[in-house]
Amino acid sequence: MKLSDFKFELPEKYIAQYPAEQRDHSRLMILNRATQSIEFDKFYNILNYLNAGDCLVVNETKVFPARLLGTKDKTDAKVEIFLLRELESNLWEVLVKPARKVRVGNRLSINNALVCDVIDNTVSGGRVVRFTYEGDFYKIVDKIGKAPLPPYIHRNPERFDKERYQTVYARARGAVAAPTAGLHITRELLDKFKKKGVKIVPILLHLGLGSFRQVLVEDLSRHKMDSEYFEVTEDAVKIINETRRKGRKIVVVGTSTVRALESAITSEGWVKPVSGWTDKFIYPPYEFHVVDHLITNFHLPGTTLLMLVSAFAGRDFIKRAYEIAKQEEFQFAAYGDAMFII
Repeated sequence: MKLSDFKFELPEKYIAQYPAEQRDHSRLMILNRATQSIEFDKFYNILNYLNAGDCLVVNETKVFPARLLGTKDKTDAKVEIFLLRELESNLWEVLVKPARKVRVGNRLSINNALVCDVIDNTVSGGRVVRFTYEGDFYKIVDKIGKAPLPPYIHRNPERFDKERYQTVYARARGAVAAPTAGLHITRELLDKFKKKGVKIVPILLHLGLGSFRQVLVEDLSRHKMDSEYFEVTEDAVKIINETRRKGRKIVVVGTSTVRALESAITSEGWVKPVSGWTDKFIYPPYEFHVVDHLITNFHLPGTTLLMLVSAFAGRDFIKRAYEIAKQEEFQFAAYGDAMFII
């Protein structure tokens, strides 16, 4: 497969700039791989497609307000600092805008609460900075940071984004991008799943900006994913493997959850407990070991997210579904509509 196999025209009118008024009222497209058929529904009816004993696997990562606005000392030039990941205590990898004006040796001040010194450049064009502050770093960031909306949302973050650009089951802080398939799920839906006998299993993968990073090579085998931290616990493994032994379905919410699970596979094809870093890149052809059904959003052209979904459903089937989605005016990307692949 080549990068050009995953390019298509997507006018901006199809890229959602705002979420649905209610999380579970987004539209839902159901793709049946066995029959190659496509149906339409509402997300709040997704419960109808799962059965007692099935397992719903979610990514419980929590987005923190990683976008900081500051100034350069001496010049007072405005700078945006986007936190990517903590390398060690007070030492962070960040992206800065405008990058050409931020050099090693510069000092940046953020809202009189944080100061950081730029101490190195990164291979991917970012910076390594060391923060100085008083108090709790994350409490400061929670107070002054902005919601890290994806770059294709062409508006400033609004107050509601801190709540809506977060899943209702988010627990472990560490992501700078939301696992957006889960944004459709409400607490009421979770309760209904449990009452029906569907097991909710949380695992973890902290999404970085690699989700949005462009693939720049035509030969996909040469693309390198950013490493992201993930955890699959013993409790999760026990439930997932037992569900499979009983012949029930593993329903996975989102591409990040898929990558975490597929990074935790034994040589016999079962899930094992693991924590660490993964740069797993899934694109066609790929043999999935544990995923039976997938809940996902409609993804942008040329992205690794689209490539993973195409590996699961088949590129031609996804291509047809996306053309129908545009004809039916489905909304794409983080705040857009949902797809359920069975």
